This record gives sequence, C-alpha cells and structure tokens, in this order.
Amino acid sequence: MDKNEIILSGFRFKKQLGQNFIFDKNLLKAVASDAGVTEEDTVVEIGTGAATLTAVLCEKAQNVITFELDEDLRPLIEKTLEPFPSARVVFADVLKCSDDKLREWIPEPFKVVANLPYYVTTPMIMRFTESSLQITSLTLMMQKEVALRLVAEEDTPEYGAITVALRAVADVRLTRTIDRRLFYPSPNVDSALVRIDFNRNKYKFKDFSIFKKTVKAAFSMRRKTLVNNLVSAFSLPKDELETLVTDLGFSPTVRGEALSCDDFVRLSDALCDRR
Repeated sequence: MDKNEIILSGFRFKKQLGQNFIFDKNLLKAVASDAGVTEEDTVVEIGTGAATLTAVLCEKAQNVITFELDEDLRPLIEKTLEPFPSARVVFADVLKCSDDKLREWIPEPFKVVANLPYYVTTPMIMRFTESSLQITSLTLMMQKEVALRLVAEEDTPEYGAITVALRAVADVRLTRTIDRRLFYPSPNVDSALVRIDFNRNKYKFKDFSIFKKTVKAAFSMRRKTLVNNLVSAFSLPKDELETLVTDLGFSPTVRGEALSCDDFVRLSDALCDRR
C-alpha cells in the first residue's frame, strides 16, 4: 500500500464525481505560485478533494474558502486542515449557487484556484466568466485537450466559441502541463494548468449580448460559412451580410474560425448598426 492509499484508507472514489487527487507537494506549490496567490488574497477553491491543495493555499493566502460536493470526504478534509482552522469548507455545488448565495460565504474580490473534475471544466469557466462577482482570476487544472482550446489561435482546429468568449474579457495562458501520473488515481489523459486573468474593460462593445450572439452563431456549424451562420441567427438578407463582411475586409466565404477576437468585436458592432 503506497502513502496515498494510506491517507485515503476507507474512502471510496466516486467515478461520477471525477475524483483525481494530487499529493505531490512540489506540484501543489507550483499551482499556488502560478495562480499568483499572496498573503493579501482571498482564494476560492472548487473541489476540495483530499484538501492537499487547500492546505498549500492556506499557507499563502489571507482567506481560503473551499467547496466540495462529497460529504464522505469530510473526515479526511478536517484531518488535513487541522493546522488551518481559519479555512472555510462549504459542502455545496457552486454551479447551483447564485452569485448572491456565494457572496454569503466569499468576501470580494477573490481568486479561484481549482483541480476541477474534467466534466465540469467548461460549465465552471462560463459560470464565473458570466458572473457579477468580483473575480480577478481563475487558475484551473483541466484536461490538456480543453486547455489547448482555451489558448488556441484562429484558423486552428482547437479555436472555437469558448476561445473567443474568454479572450473578450480576459487574458488566458497555459502555465504548465501536468503528467497524469501525478494524480491519484491516475486519469486516462494528461492535464494542464491554465490561468485566466479577467479584464472586463478590454473591449468597448456596442452591445455585449450581440457580441455573444455573433460568436455563438459563427461557430454553430463549422462547415458553413460565417455569412450562412449569421443569416440563420440574425434573420438578415444574405447579400446584406456578404456586403457587411466584405466591408470589414473578409471574403464573403470566410468561416468563423478565421476571425480573431478583435474581428468579432468589429463584426458585432457592425451588426448592431444594422438593427
């Protein structure tokens, strides 16, 4: 029996919750470092797990609030966090909590640091990206494939709607890749750490809702041209949209994945002018 099995003695992993814990102290410290955690910060952790990352965050941050779904982990969490009585453990599903409910637990502003179950990565990113909470950054461990989509450049297969949506309000970078063998139990794929620093004044949109609608439409059917996707979404004549797109400097047969975030801002502003 290795040391991880000893620590988790009596605990049964729940596959449906995507539980893969980290015990490597060097990696845990690297995650906190990449997140830029300082002694003045409030840090929110999603997915307490064995509380090993929580403990490292407690060593560095002023406040740590950690959320966990699995009540069966309570004894293990309490044991790991014995040296850190100020840490607040909340057994709740962040995806089901309103912003107002989260404010009852979390002082603002705050940073999010998490080793997320793979299946909630995108919903969790969008939950905080579209939030009214004062979040300064997200530093998240996720499946490497998803991380590459978040930092992809235009005209690549990985580039998509979530890439543009994040780039519109944040600066995104992949800080390190993580070997699957550093997790227990080991997942079937490698992971990566991504840091998302919010800058919600990065662009001045004429109508942010139109920007989101434009991006969603552009990638709705990747095999179709941008114009054809916009026709379906905005109910504008095709010839009018072709003129709009060419006026912006693009071919009328261009596809959405060829446009940068800057281009999508210009396109959505132009669509606002035609309402």
